[in-house]
Amino acid sequence: MDVTPAEAAAAPGASAQDLPDPTRLPATGGRLGALARLAPEPMKVVLNWGRRYSLWVFNFGLACCAIEFIAASMARHDFIRLGVIPFAPGPRQADLMLVSGTVTDKMAPAVKRLHEQMPEPKYVISFGACSNCGGPYWDSYSVTKGVDQIIPVDVYVPGCPPRPEALLQGIIKLQEKIAEESLRDRYRAPGGPRPSAAQLQSDLVRPPAPGEGSR
Repeated sequence: MDVTPAEAAAAPGASAQDLPDPTRLPATGGRLGALARLAPEPMKVVLNWGRRYSLWVFNFGLACCAIEFIAASMARHDFIRLGVIPFAPGPRQADLMLVSGTVTDKMAPAVKRLHEQMPEPKYVISFGACSNCGGPYWDSYSVTKGVDQIIPVDVYVPGCPPRPEALLQGIIKLQEKIAEESLRDRYRAPGGPRPSAAQLQSDLVRPPAPGEGSR
C-alpha cells in the first residue's frame, strides 16, 4: 500500500533523498498506534461498520412503550434485519440501552447502575414521551423529568407511545451517528492524557472489599 501523500509525489528530476519517508510520521500519542496513523479512515470505517450492525439491545421497559418495542422486534417489523439483536442477556452483554416508559426518582439509581455496567462503547435511546421528558406525568413529585438527567442519551424517539416504525427510524439515526463517530474523539480529548483506571471505574459498581465476600 502506498502511503506517500499525494502532494509529495515525485517531481521530474527529484531524487530519492528529496522525498519524505512515509514511515516517519509524527507521534500523535494515539491509542491505536502506527496503523491508525497510516490509515485512520479505513480503520474507522471497519470498526464503525461492525458496531452499527451488531447492536445488542437491553430493553429497560417501564410502561406501555415497552410493548411497542416487543412489536418492533417481531416478524412484522423485524428490526433484526437492521443488525439489531433484541433481548440481550443483561447490561454487561449489551451495546444499546433502550429506556421506554416513565422513570421515577426511586428507579433512577437502578437505571444509572445498569448503564454503568454496560461495556464501552455504549449507546442509549430514549423511547417515548415519558422517557424523554416525563410525559403526562411530568408534574408528579416522584417522576424524573427525562432519563437524560441520569444518563447520556444519543437518540430521542417522540410519541406516546411511539409506533414501531418510529423506533426503526431511531435505530437508523443511531446507526448513522455510529458510522461517523471517532472513538478517539469520544473517549479522549485531543492531546490529553490517557484516563487512569481510577477515572474509568464506576462509583456504583465496585469490587468487594477483602473478606467481604466470604461472609
